[in-house]
Amino acid sequence: MSSFYVILTGMLVAGGCSIVGCFLVLRKMAMIGDAISHAVLPGIVIAFLISGSRDSVWMMFGAAVLGLLTVYLIQLFQQSGLQSDAAIGVVFTTLFAIGVLLISVFASNAHLDMDHVLYGEIAYVPWNTLEIAGFNVGPRAVWITGVMFLINLLAIGGFFKQFKITSFDPALAASLGIPVVLFHYLLMSLVSLTTVASFESVGAILVVGMLVVPPLTAYLLTEKLSHMIVYSVGFGAISSVAGFYTASVLDASIAACMLCISGVLLLLAFLFSPSHGVVWQKLFQQRGIVGEDSK
Repeated sequence: MSSFYVILTGMLVAGGCSIVGCFLVLRKMAMIGDAISHAVLPGIVIAFLISGSRDSVWMMFGAAVLGLLTVYLIQLFQQSGLQSDAAIGVVFTTLFAIGVLLISVFASNAHLDMDHVLYGEIAYVPWNTLEIAGFNVGPRAVWITGVMFLINLLAIGGFFKQFKITSFDPALAASLGIPVVLFHYLLMSLVSLTTVASFESVGAILVVGMLVVPPLTAYLLTEKLSHMIVYSVGFGAISSVAGFYTASVLDASIAACMLCISGVLLLLAFLFSPSHGVVWQKLFQQRGIVGEDSK
């Protein structure tokens, strides 16, 4: 049963990240998840200083607030004329440095367990359970990631047309009366909450990877956004299942194996995709050259 919960959590994280990750790839903002994973450190420290507790609920609340602030600051810098990658780099390095400074000045003697909060181990998921009215309802991570997956599914499904148009053609969306800025912040809020919700249970590295790799794999295989989202969720699920059993055989990190399997799928798509695959393009070029020579 413990292995089932680990795989299920991996699939829920991959699914939730893949849904919003497709839009990040299309908007060329794939590294926003990595920025959030670093920038939330001040929120964790401030939550500890205010509450005086290392309870994960307070820390995750502080991380969520800083995640949303990160998104706002990045957008603010972009509107001022700074390039997207530069805005992301400036915001997350500055906030991360502030977090380190806060720890060194105000919490140098406190063990905040940053590794647990930011780089949690998915193998521990079955033992961190949630109790409601005295009843054990299962692993906390399954509920948190499951709720986040459902929120992403409902939000993207309910406003699919608006997200699609604002991602491909913001000017057209504005001319149709769609509030482009509102949907941008809504998407970034979903990304922030998805990232933070999965930190403690599976770790930032797995979350950042699932935000980028499965959507990019799907991007290489289809030209239709709806298919891209479905493929991305499917690739994330395959990576979770295959990665878990690969880790069992190799006695290695589960999260690392999940990402490695996801990377292998991306490599296969990069090589053999019918429309973008390097191998197919080389074959078509050679056939074209042979055809011209025969004439």
